[in-house]
Formats: sequence, structure tokens, C-alpha cells
Amino acid sequence: MLRDIEHYLACPLCAQDLTRHERALRCPAGHSFDLAKQGYVSLLAGDAHTGTGDTAEMVAARADFLAAGHYRPIVDALAEAAEAAEAAAAADPQGLVADLGAGTGHYLAHVLDALPGRVGAALDISKYALRRAAKAHPRIGAVVCDAWRPLPLRDASAGLMLNVFAPRNGPEIRRVLRPGATLLLVSPTARHLRELVDALGLLSVDEEKQRRIDEKLGPYLTPAGQRQVEFTLRLGPEDVRTVVGMGPSAWHTDPDRLAAALADLPDPVEVTASVTVAAYRR
Repeated sequence: MLRDIEHYLACPLCAQDLTRHERALRCPAGHSFDLAKQGYVSLLAGDAHTGTGDTAEMVAARADFLAAGHYRPIVDALAEAAEAAEAAAAADPQGLVADLGAGTGHYLAHVLDALPGRVGAALDISKYALRRAAKAHPRIGAVVCDAWRPLPLRDASAGLMLNVFAPRNGPEIRRVLRPGATLLLVSPTARHLRELVDALGLLSVDEEKQRRIDEKLGPYLTPAGQRQVEFTLRLGPEDVRTVVGMGPSAWHTDPDRLAAALADLPDPVEVTASVTVAAYRR
């Protein structure tokens, strides 16, 4: 619940602590942020643009695809990595689990199941996603924010951060992480969904993606190991339509051309899922 994480939150305008006043969070400077009836709070600055956030249709597609268990090996690998990071931390781990680009909260919920003593902050710019994240787990608090601006979290407030198929803000991740804490980052390899990329003309992943991620995070965090998770999906036409609709290709795919290309695919079609689960330590 949002109340569980309120003492970790900071005003996005002046970075001072936030406290609850009835149905709002306020800072000593007088900035006030209303609590949405759907269970989240928006801590966006007034000039923030939310046009890059996932739409209601994209969020619904992602929720359906993840609920079907297609990415369960990724979920399990992330939960295992979280348990390992917890074991490597101090005997009494502190701080919240912050998921930057949390979407529907699916991954964060499973990590919290693996870490029963922790609470989680689902951070995303899409209010449609956070309506679902707020209900994804009883220990999740959902916060609308912009990943490319100062995050509305106190310094050194996170004992663990997650970043799954989402934007990465190195300086802010370092600021928010406690010393010795870990960022777990899941990113697609060039093989991810390659059969659909070729057949449907979807956006492809750069072969050098992981190297570029390491370079961008290098000034702020230290690599602490990584593993590849690769498996085969067997997807029917509706599953394929859903996986296309939940990702960045949804912004660039013509529905009529997609329907025609789908008709040419076998049913089911075998598709490669391939990601890197990497750990970085502050």
C-alpha cells in the first residue's frame, strides 16, 4: 500500500520529505500532491510530459501476456537474483525495493514474494500501469514519476532497485540506492523475439545493447555479474498480437499490416525469448 512507502518519498519540486495530510502528500515548502482514488500518487512536476507513457491498451496487453505466464522464466530469474542480492547485503537489509519503470508491478510483486520483509515502490510515468501496480501486491506503493528527472525518493532510500525493459537514469539510481545496494537490470538481447522481428517488421535490439548499458552505468555503479535467460515461447495468433501491442513496437506498427503478417505465421509459432539479467552495485 502507498502508506507503507510514504516515509521514503521526496517532493519532486524541492526534494524535501513528504508527509500525509488526509488525501494528499505535502512537503514543508507547501507543495501538495493529491492521492488518486485508484491507490497511487502522482509526483510529477507541473511541466512534465506523459506522452511517452504506456497507453491503456498497451498496459492491458502487457497484463494479459504476463498473467498467462509466458515470461515466467524471467520472473523467476529476477526473483532469484533479488534473493542473492539480499543475502549478499547486510544481515539486516534496509530500504525499500524500488522498481523504475514498473509497469503493472508484475515483476516487483514476485520479487516482494521472494523478500517477505520488504516493501516496494512501483515507479512509472503511466497512470494506466500504476492503477494495476497499486493492486498487484499488498506491499506495493505506486508513484507516477518521470524516470529522466530527479526521482521522488529520498537519498539512499532503496536497498534494491529493479529495472525491467525500462529507461535507466544512472545518476538518480546511484543517489537513491543505499551504499552497497544492488540494481537488477533486465534487458533484451538481439535474439529476443527475433522470429517476430523478422516476420512482422518489429523494432530490433542492437547487438551492442548490453555494452552500451554498461558504459552508461559505469560512472555510477559497479557491475556485479550477469546471466542470460533464454527459452522458447509457443504463441498463438492472439498471443503474438498481445506481445506486439505491449511493447515499443505498438507505437510503430500499422494494425492492417500487422493483421496481414499474422495470417502468414504458423499457429502456434515458436519464438525465442532472450534477456540479460545483470546486477550492478553502488
